[in-house]
Amino acid sequence: MTQNKYLKTFSIFKDLGHLIYPSACLACENELSRTENHVCSICDNDLVRTSFHLFNEPTETDKRFWGRIQLKRTYSLFYYKKGATIQKVLFNLKYKNDSAIGEYFGREIGKSIIEIDDFKTADAIIPIPLHYKKEFIRGYNQSEALAKGLSEILNVPVKSNYTRRTEHTETQTKKSRFQRWDNVSSVFSIHKSVKGLKHIIIIDDVITTGSTMEALITSIKTVAPSIEVSVVTLAIA
Repeated sequence: MTQNKYLKTFSIFKDLGHLIYPSACLACENELSRTENHVCSICDNDLVRTSFHLFNEPTETDKRFWGRIQLKRTYSLFYYKKGATIQKVLFNLKYKNDSAIGEYFGREIGKSIIEIDDFKTADAIIPIPLHYKKEFIRGYNQSEALAKGLSEILNVPVKSNYTRRTEHTETQTKKSRFQRWDNVSSVFSIHKSVKGLKHIIIIDDVITTGSTMEALITSIKTVAPSIEVSVVTLAIA
């Protein structure tokens, strides 16, 4: 079969699949068109992009870590707003056990940062680890799904096994910054393999106070003090 015939056949099967199993928008639940991915064009307009990649100046994500920990570069794709489309996207990403959502948005992050020089030196992407009990309940780690999508664009390997969450902590949602730090300050175990890395990108779905990120980075730097760390998230609250 020639390539053109293969592509035509694939397109036909894709159209049939869409007719039988139409996809719905994560936010409004209306049916998506063939050209839409996870979010319809109307709800996509409600996703507020940060444009952090367009400016060589400190961003809101940078400021979360000022006076706390040194980072090479940070980036967040969207601003978080309660009740908006991004909240519904994050809910589906965390609790619907659909890794395709995370991989899609991971690729979207990658497209935004691929030309940023600071990210070009990264030799590994590390997702924020979930405790195995929480990962079992959810079915997967949403940050790892984002990491896989980002990896496709940046061509940087994902090293999920380099970090491990050793304690099943309480939810962070209603905790203050100091309570969040106390909740995660000693819950990560780091594999000695990180010593062989020079620059890592740590990725998570949303950043609020940055306590979880800070705790993980601090743990990594106790094993590999000279390692450079960048932080990437889908959203910033």
